[in-house]
Amino acid sequence: QSQLVESGGGLVQPGGSLRLSCAASGISLDYYPVGWFRQAPGKEREGISWISVTGGNTIYADSVKGRFTISRDNAKKTVSLQMNNVKPEDTAVYYCAADSLAESLSLEDWASGYWGQGTQVTVSS
Repeated sequence: QSQLVESGGGLVQPGGSLRLSCAASGISLDYYPVGWFRQAPGKEREGISWISVTGGNTIYADSVKGRFTISRDNAKKTVSLQMNNVKPEDTAVYYCAADSLAESLSLEDWASGYWGQGTQVTVSS
């Protein structure tokens, strides 16, 4: 069964940093564009970042632009999300997804993709 696995979540203070990682089993992640999404309590899931297969193109939601950086290591078949200057409003469950056709942060573009189970990020002092 193909699936993605997120790691690196936890509790971080406002202004701090955290690095999330996404790995896959059953698929070669280096062949897929990958997106990061998050879902805060009581809110809809939102796309926050996307990276192309080569890593040469990226997309960020306005809410994280300038603070978060997506990157990938195709040799290790992992995708990372570096979160800097985090804010309490960044508190959410973070998910990674892989879909060969997705080129946006729009959820409907990822409906047929592979998803992880999510990792909790809590920003609090």
